[in-house]
Amino acid sequence: MAEVTALIDYGAGNLRSVANALRAAGGEGVVVTADPDVVRAADRIVLPGVGAFRACIEALRAVPGLVEAMTERVQVGAAPFLGICVGMQLLATRGIEFGVTPGLDWIGGEVRPIVPADPSIKVPHMGWNDVAPRPHPSSASALVEPGEAYFLHSYHFVPDSGDDVAAMTDHGGGLVAAVARDTVLGVQFHPEKSQDYGLSLLANFLAWKP
Repeated sequence: MAEVTALIDYGAGNLRSVANALRAAGGEGVVVTADPDVVRAADRIVLPGVGAFRACIEALRAVPGLVEAMTERVQVGAAPFLGICVGMQLLATRGIEFGVTPGLDWIGGEVRPIVPADPSIKVPHMGWNDVAPRPHPSSASALVEPGEAYFLHSYHFVPDSGDDVAAMTDHGGGLVAAVARDTVLGVQFHPEKSQDYGLSLLANFLAWKP
């Protein structure tokens, strides 16, 4: 029987592309859902996200019981979790965008505007860029390989602890490309738009047994 991967539908993600990429990477049991009961029973969870931090976290919290089900399954049940782009940023304690907005606070830190050291560097950070993994105590770090991925963001995750950083990239200065803690992995780039590199990451995630 295929494992169930719950792809969270809260109206704020590129769901079709992510679902197709997960299936192309070998995910046979991908279920697009906002049902807390399905999330509680899932073998692994993927949280996509595009747009603004505040809009995404408000949309997620607007679905009754969804945040609680995710938290129970991941934080208590230790299910593997992947956050993509804003889905990664929502792991933070807060987002500094149109005021201060509380995040999920699964990984301490905040999401801030990108301010390149070189003013000629354009924001948003858009297009292909290097992903440089860093040594990390979580087995999640082994899922992120060196390579090039597709990025599109104007805000970036700044963790409170460097121990939570799984990979970096550079855009007028260092930016966090991936965070990890226990069974949680978040990537700032878009695996579904990153061709072979992205499919490899998703395949690694689907095979991950933390």
